Amino acid sequence: MTLSHEEQYQKSWQERQEFAENMQPIIGRLYRNKGIEVVVYGRPLVNATTIEIIKAHKSVERFEGQKLRLRECFPVLEAISKMDLAPGRIDIAKLAYSFIYKNDDKSLQLQDYLNRELVSLLNHEDTVKSTDVVLYGFGRIGRLLARLMLERSGPSAKLRLRAIVVRGGKKGDLEKRASLLRRDSIHGPFNGSITVDEENQGIKANGTFIKVIYASSPEAVDYTQYGINDALVVDNTGIWKDDKALSIHFKSKGSSKVLLTAPAKGDVANIVYGVNEHMILPEHKIVSAASCTTNAITPVLKALHDEYGIRNGHVETVHSYTNDQNLIDNYHSADRRGRAAPLNMVLTSTGAASAVAKALPELKGKLTGNAIRVPTANVSMAILSLNLDKATDRDELNNFLQRTSLFSELQDQIDYTSSTEIVSSDLVGSRYAGVVDSQATIVDGDRCVLYVWYDNEFGYSTQVIRVMNEMAGIKYPTLPVNR
Repeated sequence: MTLSHEEQYQKSWQERQEFAENMQPIIGRLYRNKGIEVVVYGRPLVNATTIEIIKAHKSVERFEGQKLRLRECFPVLEAISKMDLAPGRIDIAKLAYSFIYKNDDKSLQLQDYLNRELVSLLNHEDTVKSTDVVLYGFGRIGRLLARLMLERSGPSAKLRLRAIVVRGGKKGDLEKRASLLRRDSIHGPFNGSITVDEENQGIKANGTFIKVIYASSPEAVDYTQYGINDALVVDNTGIWKDDKALSIHFKSKGSSKVLLTAPAKGDVANIVYGVNEHMILPEHKIVSAASCTTNAITPVLKALHDEYGIRNGHVETVHSYTNDQNLIDNYHSADRRGRAAPLNMVLTSTGAASAVAKALPELKGKLTGNAIRVPTANVSMAILSLNLDKATDRDELNNFLQRTSLFSELQDQIDYTSSTEIVSSDLVGSRYAGVVDSQATIVDGDRCVLYVWYDNEFGYSTQVIRVMNEMAGIKYPTLPVNR
């Protein structure tokens, strides 16, 4: 019996759902038991729903011009699950696509191919030690960092969220902190279970106990009394910004290193992961993760400078309003920022353009910058107006940026979209530092204008997690190696 078009489509959809459902437990076990994170062209699949797994595979066609079916990818995942592998990040779609469509040796068996491509993970022990993490401050970035760590909690997790430090301690404070972690107006509900432990003054989330410490200053905290030692303290307050001021955290017994989630002043290294994380040395005790805007634009600028050279340029950021602004007109020490953030576009300054030079010294003095705060709660855009050292055209530049987003060392930082309909709300939850909007690209000889979206909360927090891993010495390979 010949199936109708509708019946064929339904059968195909049911097949994809079944393969995605069969993938879920394998992906979960690989992460929990072996520390292997499974991705599809950079899209993480750990804790992904069946629909998210299907959508991730669908994106392959957009990049390769050819479909990769879940039934083609499933055998790769199944074979990997039976291998003795050390922790790492494995892109099963790139492995499957290369084996099926780019492999010239048709006699090569799948297992032999995987043994060759994953050789750096074969029969190696995991010698990386876990690191205790304390979040000093539990605002927008602090809670998103907590979410990111908790979604990867379990025996294989190396960043262990042990405590948060906040001011307060009034009756009901613990429940309010838990509630803010549980529900978020922008990023939605927490993916898991959260309960309050009043007796032990903590929050239990996805099997992790997080001690809530109330203190007005780091000097008042002794982490060791809670079993926390050699901790990486992530300062989300922005109160202390230079080496001397941030050293106050070392007055807390049990602290070892400090990461600032804001641009630093003085001699503190401002790190944009993917660009200059090599500057983090074991002896570095204090590091900054720079700003959300610096993280969004620096990877794209590095890629362009390496390929075309940048003579000079201007960066204009269209940025969602932040906590620093007022909801209604009121006094503010900075120009214009006292006006109601939800009602106005507010012209202000940004240090992101000059801060790029701290991560990418080749561009020192070549960029200017300004910012417009706009009445949206999250997701921002950077407009890069650049003069290049050599001429190009729109298609060539876009093709280069798409390849960079897929097959370069910046693949985790730069995403690429060719949608003609994408708007800011579509980028909420993006795990990339920046997303190139190729449809808006303008090129005229050696001049170009690029539009780069970024989730200034979630995308930045993902970059912070990467810097945390680097500071803790937690570094696993991403395979297959780009060729």
